[in-house]
Amino acid sequence: MVERLRQLQSEQIYEWVGRVPLDGTPLQRLPKVAADAFAFEVLTHDYALTVGDGALSFPLMSVVKPFLLLYALTHWDQQVWEWVGQRPSEYPYNSVLQLSLDQGWPRNPMINSGAIALASRLSQAGGVAAFQEWLNQCAGTALTVDPVVLAAVYRHPNWHNRSLSYYLAEAGSITDAMAALDSYNQICCLQGTIHDVARLGLLLACPHPAIRDRHRHIVNTLMLMCGLYEDSPRYALDIGLPMKSGVSGLVLAVVPQQGAIACYSPPLDASGNSVLGLHLLQCISRHLSLSPLS
Repeated sequence: MVERLRQLQSEQIYEWVGRVPLDGTPLQRLPKVAADAFAFEVLTHDYALTVGDGALSFPLMSVVKPFLLLYALTHWDQQVWEWVGQRPSEYPYNSVLQLSLDQGWPRNPMINSGAIALASRLSQAGGVAAFQEWLNQCAGTALTVDPVVLAAVYRHPNWHNRSLSYYLAEAGSITDAMAALDSYNQICCLQGTIHDVARLGLLLACPHPAIRDRHRHIVNTLMLMCGLYEDSPRYALDIGLPMKSGVSGLVLAVVPQQGAIACYSPPLDASGNSVLGLHLLQCISRHLSLSPLS
């Protein structure tokens, strides 16, 4: 299947890009970006194809969530499931209603309530700085917190996330609502290039000496089940790969045992997923028969 990934050509990527009208909307709370900004990379251990603006940096936003879970599993293993569940969400990623229906128990680590619950534990493992350093060391990346994006997040608070934090605290799922939210905001504002994101994906695609295979399997399974929020079942059938999206316009797909595919394009659909990113992944998965189920 690595050979299949090598079949991709930049001309083919641009042909697929040209078929998609950019009729989505970039997230307004973030600093303004060009709607036609685009970066793409497919990466294996010995092959890389980069298309678009490879020098462009952007925040990970929710694409950081699988790696927060991986970090938590590395530090606390099965204790993680005392803090967050493993069930798909029936409502959007920032739904207070979902958390209320579940009596303050976050459904999974790929939605905001679950990630806030895990972020609240970072103070027990060296804080945000230690998480950032661990990611950079394991993946060979150069992620840094984007101060401009973080300032915008503080300037335009996400009231859904604030409500989730307070609800989690009232339910006893976390102890300090604002400290948990602050840690969550900081890790979501980690920024990198498309190559950095693809290198993160390799942590989940292939064996790594610092990561247990069982932990990789858990994270990939939850990405497949929950990584695109309420749209996850549809794209599990359509694309068939573990994926995670972020409202910055980033989508990361893992091709288990092979490599990673990363795409950045800011216009979002109604669920908060990159319109172009998902279209490209559909085209690539079908063209190369990448799904393990195909």
